[in-house]
Amino acid sequence: MFTRKTLFRRIALPLLVVTGVVMPVLSHADGARGRDHDGGRGTIQVGPRPFYLIEQMRASPLKRKLEQCSAGPFQKTDFSIGHRGGGALQFPEHTQESHEAGARMGAGILECDVTFTKDGQLVCRHDQCDLHTTTNILVTPLANMCSQPFSPAEFDASGKRTKAAGALCCTSDLSVAEFKSLKGKMDASNPNARTAEEYQGGTANWRTDLYSTGATVLTHKESIELLRSLGSKYTPELKGANRNANLQLESVFGSQQGYAQAMIDDYKSAGISPRKVWAQSFNKDDVLYWIRNEPAFGRQAVYLDDANTPAELPSAAELKRYAAQGIKIVAPPMWALLTVDGTGRIVPSQYAKDARAAGLDIITWTLERSGRIKEEVLPTQGTSSPSFYYQTTLDALHNDGDIMTTLHVLAKDVGILGIFSDWSGTVSYYASCMGLK
Repeated sequence: MFTRKTLFRRIALPLLVVTGVVMPVLSHADGARGRDHDGGRGTIQVGPRPFYLIEQMRASPLKRKLEQCSAGPFQKTDFSIGHRGGGALQFPEHTQESHEAGARMGAGILECDVTFTKDGQLVCRHDQCDLHTTTNILVTPLANMCSQPFSPAEFDASGKRTKAAGALCCTSDLSVAEFKSLKGKMDASNPNARTAEEYQGGTANWRTDLYSTGATVLTHKESIELLRSLGSKYTPELKGANRNANLQLESVFGSQQGYAQAMIDDYKSAGISPRKVWAQSFNKDDVLYWIRNEPAFGRQAVYLDDANTPAELPSAAELKRYAAQGIKIVAPPMWALLTVDGTGRIVPSQYAKDARAAGLDIITWTLERSGRIKEEVLPTQGTSSPSFYYQTTLDALHNDGDIMTTLHVLAKDVGILGIFSDWSGTVSYYASCMGLK
């Protein structure tokens, strides 16, 4: 006779043994496949990672509940928001392959960070000037078009590095046709590189280059059509200008407002319902522009918060001003919503309480963006890999299982609408288990 824990292991562990890490398109053998919300056109495959995380959890009612959901069914859910496509933990971000992985893992909403080419076309990249770390541009003939060409690392006679390797290659350096000739890679660089080929390396050891084999970069319009075909909804983020680029957005769109309008126009031209679009920006003026000039889209526009420490978070009074200006959804980093109480439990922060008291809904970012929660690293050392995303709860973290605990507090106690994730299967498993739509 099998105990629940033994049965859970029999379902999950064979996949861990076969893959070694995680595979995006595998479902577990005993029924862990669920019809999506689009008439059964596809199946949701969460892969082995959620099982690994749950296995790591300490004994608790939450762990038992999650174990009981091991056979599914798993469903597509808007609570699971694919960050940079939804598969960026292992697939090159903002590529067709990352979007497809996120959709297969149940992300109901997928993200395209929006920036622009020199001929005024919108494309999916996290930054106007990240092509040197997210694509193969430096090993193509387009390398000489970069705002700042590749510069090799320099070392003194003792071998100590005196200057890091670098480059600055921007979408605005290229036409859209030139951009489309590039191939996506994992976001990384090697500061010790002496050649452009060496500079392509540097992928974090908790990610992988296994799928970095020439991923397909996307224009914004292509991403809209891809997501339509995947049955997904949309959360485009209008990226700010990189002032180190040779070409600035004002030269292309005339103004920031023209740029903000261009992003919305792509959805209108494609006939996408505003109810399926959550436009985002870290620039409050963009959000207010949509609220005032495109109210159908502005109704669920998301104001992203770029605070790096608790001291930078808005006050209760400022959150009330957001609501008074018509902002309905805020999206701070997840650490801003959490703290640790006197008993060592993770609980909602004062910011979370203030935002809800102001009548604001909350989305947060980003699960699965950091490395492992390492048991051997004491949180007080401040050197653990998840120190940014978990900075307010490090004292309550013990191992990777606490990723699920964190997610549960955000969902049930803070009451977030959804969470961005670099590996959508983790959130989709949780949301399906808890009945979140």
